[in-house]
Amino acid sequence: MSKHINERFPASRVAQFCGGVLAVLLLVACGSNAKRQTEKAHEAAIYNVQLGLAYMNQGDLERAKDKLDRALSQDPDNADVHSARATLFARLNQKDKADEEFRAALRLAPHDPRMVNNYAVYLCQNGRSDEGVKRFLEAARNPLYPTPEAAYTNAGVCLRAAKRDDEARLDFTRALQLKPNFAEAQFQLANLQFDHGELAPARASIDSFIGNYNATADLLLLGVRIARAQGDRLGAQRYARKLQLDFPGTDQARALAQLDHPG
Repeated sequence: MSKHINERFPASRVAQFCGGVLAVLLLVACGSNAKRQTEKAHEAAIYNVQLGLAYMNQGDLERAKDKLDRALSQDPDNADVHSARATLFARLNQKDKADEEFRAALRLAPHDPRMVNNYAVYLCQNGRSDEGVKRFLEAARNPLYPTPEAAYTNAGVCLRAAKRDDEARLDFTRALQLKPNFAEAQFQLANLQFDHGELAPARASIDSFIGNYNATADLLLLGVRIARAQGDRLGAQRYARKLQLDFPGTDQARALAQLDHPG
């Protein structure tokens, strides 16, 4: 058997064959090592993003920037890194840098609705309502976006800030059509109705929501204000009692106390 092998694979060919196998093994090993290093860099970047966001929440923007700078050096093509840095620059009121980072995140993850939504929030907060609403609606219509009702509600809030209440009303309604138990959309719609003096529809929508789904502190406080505007003292007391019992110590409960004792 060895004679046939040697005839078919002379020494020079055997050496070439073994060398070729060794080269392939080295390439595989190098590729595997590179992949592990890339994964480690990605994990380190995500960890630093989490730290940076935590420092931001604590108001320590200097440390936040240090962590996010590290994250960028570790994984410069990570959309989450750029999105976090955009949020930081927005907090620092460095609008050009914030915009640049948001756009970088969108270039890297053009189909990620989180990136679209984050940029839309920034646009609306900076008076660019047309662009912001367009981005929110883009996120809402993206089949990958898990909470389109939130995107429609955000679009409505953006429109209200721009004093475009008729359009906002439509977006709050769309949100509730998608998810009837979405309390934030119900609050925003009832609040819009209240501001326009539509007391009966606002009251009816709150009562209907509370009758079918869990009440929220915002809805109960708004219910108090609407009932008082209607001159319904007993109704206002019912909302107030539920707010005090279910949500003690909240900002809404404190706001209720201020309604009762202004100044």
